[in-house]
Amino acid sequence: MITQLRMASIAGILLLGTACAPRAEAPADAAAETAESIPYGANAAAGATFVHDGVTLYYETYGAGRPLLLVHGNGFSIGTLAAQIAFFKEQYRVIAMDSRDHGRSSDSEEPLTYEKMTDDLAALIDHLQLDSVDVVGWSDGGIEALLLGIRHPTKVKKLVAMAANLNPGPRAIYKEADDLIQTMVASTPDSVRNTPQGRRDLKVTGLMLKEPNIDPTMLERITAPTLILAGDHDVIRLEHTVEIFNHLPHGQLGIFPNSTHMVPYDDPALFNATIERFLGEPFVQKDRIADLMKSYEQLLGDLPH
Repeated sequence: MITQLRMASIAGILLLGTACAPRAEAPADAAAETAESIPYGANAAAGATFVHDGVTLYYETYGAGRPLLLVHGNGFSIGTLAAQIAFFKEQYRVIAMDSRDHGRSSDSEEPLTYEKMTDDLAALIDHLQLDSVDVVGWSDGGIEALLLGIRHPTKVKKLVAMAANLNPGPRAIYKEADDLIQTMVASTPDSVRNTPQGRRDLKVTGLMLKEPNIDPTMLERITAPTLILAGDHDVIRLEHTVEIFNHLPHGQLGIFPNSTHMVPYDDPALFNATIERFLGEPFVQKDRIADLMKSYEQLLGDLPH
């Protein structure tokens, strides 16, 4: 039986990287991606730890080639990225880490912030002796991906942020989603709040009520080509997603049709293919008028005379 605390943690569905509603069966695409039955997130053969800022951080690596860092969402862990790990490990050296206070990583004594989790990612890159990586983040992981580009720009080659937000509350999140998080956190009973797992879950879920607080102009510091993604029925406001895109010096924008915050789980084939194309092709900055006219002239030239 699900506890009231887990109900509070489930508020993370609104801004995280795993399913919250009861799952009868994974979608066919997701099932195909994870058919190997590898226990992503609990795989001793692929797992290791290191210590940064007094926190023991657990990570797993798969495959070989160009390094690709995957970052999970609020309240969850490496295993929620199974469909992405299974797909990208065929071409990349995939790296995924449980954030501090999440999964198999240890708890921190200080308040949790996106900046601290982002600096943990930078420390992981250094620990693995990598100069730079491609990074894909989902939800809270998307926030961290953007912050990695802001705080550690030389460590990022290309950046993908799915359903990220710069602010808490209705400015960035649809009101019904924010209301649900507020209600679930407030309704958690003391009997749950005062357990070790309860304190951990509330620390993580509560983060979404007060953070992030990123000035949009800070995005202008990101030098890496950046792909901003969201579902057209996401919990992140569409206008907020567009605001993020508009502040990027080297940005692209993709909105998945008839999709929610959960498209990486619901339709991993579409999600993964979109990222694969972005990572695999040279980044070309389009000019609104010049490229329009170039294609227009080519179109006229292709017409029968």
